[in-house]
Amino acid sequence: MVARICLYLIVIVSGLALRRFGLNIGLPAAIVKYGGSILWGTMVYFLVAITIPRIPRWSIAWFAAVIAIAVELFRLVQTPWLDTFRLTLAGALLFGRIFSWWNFLAYGAGMLLAFGLDALAVKPESRATPTTHSPN
Repeated sequence: MVARICLYLIVIVSGLALRRFGLNIGLPAAIVKYGGSILWGTMVYFLVAITIPRIPRWSIAWFAAVIAIAVELFRLVQTPWLDTFRLTLAGALLFGRIFSWWNFLAYGAGMLLAFGLDALAVKPESRATPTTHSPN
C-alpha cells in the first residue's frame, strides 16, 4: 500500500510539473499534452489500486479504464456552470477541457505504465503453504 501511495504522489507531482514547466523547458506541445494524459491515466490506476487494494491488477486496470473513459466522455457534456468550472485549474485537472479520441490511447498507455510499475513495486502476497517439520 505504501508503494502505491508513493507512486501515486510521484505521478501527480510529475504530471503537474510537466504541465507547468514542460513548454518552458522546450518540450514539444504534444509531449506536454499527451504526456500529461499518460500520467493522468497512470494516476487513475493508482487511485483505484489504493481505494480497492485487494483486487487483481487486471481488475484495477479495468476499473481505471472505465473511470477514464467516463471522464473523457463527460467532456462532451456542455453546461454553463460546468464549462465555467472547466476553465479553473481544478476543473481542467479533474475533467479536462476538450474531448479527444487520442486521450483514450494516452490513458491506456498510462495504465499499462502503472500496471508495470505496480507489478515491480507491489509483490503479490505470498500464499501460506503448509510445511512439515521433521522432528529432530
